[in-house]
Order: sequence, then structure tokens, then C-alpha cells
Amino acid sequence: MAALAAVLFAVALSAFSFGLVLAVGQQLGGLDPAKQKRLQVDGYVYASDGHSILAILRGSESRLLDQSDQISPWLKQAIVSVEDKRFWERRGLDLRSLLRAMWVDLRHGGAVQGGSTITQQFVKNALTGDSRSIARKLKEAALAWQIDQRWSKDKILTDYLNTIYFGNGAYGAERAARTYFGVPARSLTLPEAALLAGIPEDPTLYDPVRHPAAAAARRALVLRLMLQQHVILPAQYRAAVKTPLPKPEAVHLPGLAGAAPYFGEYVKQQLVQRYGAKTVYGGGLHVTTTIDLKLQRLAVQAVQKWLPSPTGPQAALVAIDPHTGAVVAMYGGRNFHHSQFNLAVQGDRQSGSSFKPFVLATALKQGIAPESTFKSGTISIYIGGRYWTVHNFENEDLGVINLQRAIQASDNTVFAQLTRDVGPVNVVHTAHEMGITRPLHGVFSIGLGTQGVSPLDMARAYATFANGGYRVDGSAFGDTARAITKITDATGKVVAVNKPVQREELDPTLDEILTQLLEGVLQPGGTGAAAAIPGRVAAGKTGTTENYGDAWFVGYTPQLVTAVWVGYPQAVISMAHDYHGGPVVGGTYPALIWKTFMQSALDAEHAPAESFPSPPYMPLAYRSVTYAKGPLELANGPCPDTTTMVYFADKAPARIDSCVSGSAG
Repeated sequence: MAALAAVLFAVALSAFSFGLVLAVGQQLGGLDPAKQKRLQVDGYVYASDGHSILAILRGSESRLLDQSDQISPWLKQAIVSVEDKRFWERRGLDLRSLLRAMWVDLRHGGAVQGGSTITQQFVKNALTGDSRSIARKLKEAALAWQIDQRWSKDKILTDYLNTIYFGNGAYGAERAARTYFGVPARSLTLPEAALLAGIPEDPTLYDPVRHPAAAAARRALVLRLMLQQHVILPAQYRAAVKTPLPKPEAVHLPGLAGAAPYFGEYVKQQLVQRYGAKTVYGGGLHVTTTIDLKLQRLAVQAVQKWLPSPTGPQAALVAIDPHTGAVVAMYGGRNFHHSQFNLAVQGDRQSGSSFKPFVLATALKQGIAPESTFKSGTISIYIGGRYWTVHNFENEDLGVINLQRAIQASDNTVFAQLTRDVGPVNVVHTAHEMGITRPLHGVFSIGLGTQGVSPLDMARAYATFANGGYRVDGSAFGDTARAITKITDATGKVVAVNKPVQREELDPTLDEILTQLLEGVLQPGGTGAAAAIPGRVAAGKTGTTENYGDAWFVGYTPQLVTAVWVGYPQAVISMAHDYHGGPVVGGTYPALIWKTFMQSALDAEHAPAESFPSPPYMPLAYRSVTYAKGPLELANGPCPDTTTMVYFADKAPARIDSCVSGSAG
């Protein structure tokens, strides 16, 4: 095998020499960024009607070509420090690294190693593409060597900075500087340049809008390398590391049009993650999406009706067809030109009591029936060696109540006990099964909605409830909300068809019981009574966080699901006096926006008034259970913390806690 590998290696070197000569005459001229720009073909993102344009995938708009003196020296120094510190010394190739990479590739039967210089990266970006093969690596190396003989280092670096992708639709240094900082590339400061220099390694991971912590850490690495390479002084390093990142609302995204700019940007991000920026921008894709512009206009009108003040709280809204998983409306903020931060997708705010249905669904899966009763009112729960004290809204005490009344009244103390009983880790598992994509931690307060989620996640998860326990994903884009239906290339060839795929995540009978319980929230006496739609059956849940910092209403009819969040996007600011002098809670602005939108949307779609399926009769069984060692177990003997729980027949806990020494387990 070693001899064969050596022969192959010799052949590869011969091919390299041949490619070195051949590449010069045929392809060196094609590396000019200006020529590449002329070869680009515009692509388009359309609404569900197939002709209304939401976004233009225009490479020429995203790439503005600069001369060398139009790019900040800080950016040139930062990109060299982090990507190729020997750029000024070597002749286009790191021959030792290249040969080592090729040797490893040959031994493994394919390309597995990199070893690229800035010059090679430029060649790859401009001509050879992202295919990982030994032939591509040889071609890339040949061109890089010849470029370095014919072009100056400054021209290579300038053209490289004119072609690399900096995320958010920004090709090249000029567009990146304008996108993230609103300044020309020549004006970039040291911390701004270091941030940009760190992005090309992984434009999604190091996106300062969506992943600010990762972007800040990457910038710190770039600055540290610059310090180690004596490009900057220690004082400059310390000042730059402390400089805040650009605020999300200050980022300016190009190429959007139409009535749903936040949705258009969301689709663009999905496309880039799937196909890469080079294919998306200027690659001639035609993308049909799920957005219904008629419903989109109604969403805007509903928000503006109830929140007209430019200085008051803002809202986010996402509507989904539960049967197809299609995102049909998305309101991501008041003014896209002022702030491109998408509150509907990027918003990461506590959900309050709107998270309680996931606790309830977990309980139903474990066989706990709604007839089970708990003590309402302030309670201290002993967990992990300390007491956790939970209060109700305005310290309300409803006495002994069952789960049906507890969800209707949104009783915190009951759901704190229920979260303990079913296990917070199991609640996390249920939430993810339903459609929540955000990372969640299995802490006991999770049932009260203390962890951040987005309106898109909440709408998608509740859509599983509305669809009989079946979560709907897209066939072509995996575990994400279904926003794209079809993609074709510039010739009309179909690239992808994103069909709905259903997966059962909650037993349909249990889902029917859950929906019946959530219907009570909109009935008189429920916290969401203001959301009730005359003549229509609906289910849902309010949510209000501590000190009135966030307010939610998430609900559904058989045909449509909508999540509404209300709050201040820049920070968690109390809305204790923003509802006609009173507090904003889930049952005020969120419920009213939800009702206004849902009523008009269902009427516009001529959706008939439908009812949810009624759950069948479920025989019940009463069991003595204990929380002696964790989630509920059957009590055996004089166990501490014992209570009677109502179960669906044959669904009582299988484990038996041996509270009596020596008793059978």
C-alpha cells in the first residue's frame, strides 16, 4: 500500500506540473473580480403567489469593488494576521503544507485536508469553487503560484478582500463595512476591522447579529494574533477588545424588497446555510416561499392598530398553517430600514406562562389526567437541598384546583409542582419534540417560561398541537420552519422541492385533551378571554414574565396558528404602565393583536368555522405517589411527600419507591 501511495503521489506531482502550465493560459484572466461580477446572474425570492418579489439575490449589489487605498490598512493587517501570517513572505503557496495535505489526501483516497494561503483562498473564491478534491487542490495551487509571479501582493490582498463573504449578504470589504457599520471600508477602525476579519472563517457562526458571543470571541482571537505578531500595541489591544459589537438594529442588509422584508431576510439566511453564499448571491436562483402577502398585510394592520406609538412597546407575530407547516405571515419589527433585527426569529425572550402547555403535554404523556388536583397559592418546594418559593400573579390563591382550572387561570404554583412531578428534563424533551429549536435547560423554573424562545419557535410548536400532535417539517430543509416551497436555477431546472413531512410527536388522543384544556383559556374566566373570536373555536395560552418585561399570546384554530410577542426589543423593560396606564400582560395587547389578525385572516381565507375533535372517554385510576427521589413513583409504605394523583387507567408510574427499609421494590 505504501508503494502504491508513493506512485500516486508522484503522479499527482506530475499532474501538478502540467496543471501549472495549462492554468496560466486558460484561466488566469478569469480571476479578475470585475469579470466575475459581470458573470453573475440575479436570483429572486418570491411570495407564495410565485411572482411578488420579496428579495433580490444580486451578487453585483452585495459586492462593491474597491481599490487598495479604499480599504482600511487595519482590515488588511487583521485578515493577514488571522488567515496567513506569512502572506507577505511566501510565493503564493505554503509548499510544505500543500505536499503534506496532498499526501494525507492520497492515503485516504480523497481530499480531507486544507492548507490554503490567502492567495489560494482567493483562487478558490474567484474560480475553482468549494469542491474538495485533489484535482481542485492542484488546480488551485497552480493558479496561486502563477498569480504570485504576475501580481503584486497588494493586488492579491485587495482582490481577495473584494471577493470574500462576510455574512448577511455582504460580499467584499466595502459592502461588509457598510452592512455592519454604515461606513466605507477605508474608514474601518481596528476593532471593526478585527470583527470583519474573523467572519469569513464561518459567516454563520461568527455573525455578530445572530451570534454576538461567538463573534466577540473570534474578534478577540484576531486581536490577540495581531498583538502576538507585533501589528498592534498592548494598549490598542485592550481598547479594541472592550469595544462593543455593532447593535443588531444598526446592521443594514441589502437586497430586500416588498411587503415582508424580515421574512425575506430569514429565507436568505436559510439559503446561504444550505447552498453557500456564492451560489445564492448572483447564482440565478428563483425561490418560491410560503408567505401569503394578503395575510402579511393583515398582520401589519393588526399590530399597528393596537401599538401605533413609535416609542411604545413593539410586537412580533408569526402565523403558520398547521397542516402544511407553512409560515404564512411574519412581522419582525416596526421598521426594517431602521432595524434589521428580526424579533420574530432572532428574538430570544422569556415566554412566561405560554410555556405551560409543554408541561401539561409532558404530564399527559406520563398518564397524569387533568382531574389531578394541586394546592394553589404561594408554595415552597424543597429541591436539591433548598427551598424554591413560587407565587401566583398578584399572590392569588385558588385553593385546591385541578389541572383544567390551573391552565385556565395560569396558576404558577400548580405548574411549578407539576414541573417537579414530571421532571424538568422531560419538559425540555417535549418542547423540542413539538418544535422548539432553541437550546433549553432542564431547570425547575422552565415550566414558568423563564428561558428564551422566539415567536417562530412558539408558533411552530403550537402548530403541532393544532395538527393533532403531528409536527410538520420541510423535506428539503430539515428541522426548521417551512418557509420555502420550491427552488429553481437560472435555467429553470428544479433544485429543491420542500414538501411538508409530518411526524407524530404527541399521541392524537392526548393532543385532543390538551387542546380541549387550552380552549378554556379563551373562555370567560380564562386569562385569554380577550382573544376569543365570536363564532369560532380557538385554543391558546397567555404569557407574562416577571415585572411585565414580556407578554405573549399563542393560540390556534383548526386552520391557523399565530404567536404574538409584545415588549421592548432593546432590553427587558417593564410595561407596568403601558396598557392605558395599567400593565401589559398576555391577555391585553398580545391577545388583542392575535384576535384582530386571526379574525381578519380567517375571514380573508374564507375558512369555515370548525371545531376541534372531541377526546374520547378515558377511564381513570387513583394512585398514591411520592416525589421522594425524583419524578413521581408509586408510594410503597410511609413515604414522605406523598399525594394522590389521578391517572389514565393503565398509565400509572411503573417504578415503585421503596420507602420502607427492606421492602420489595
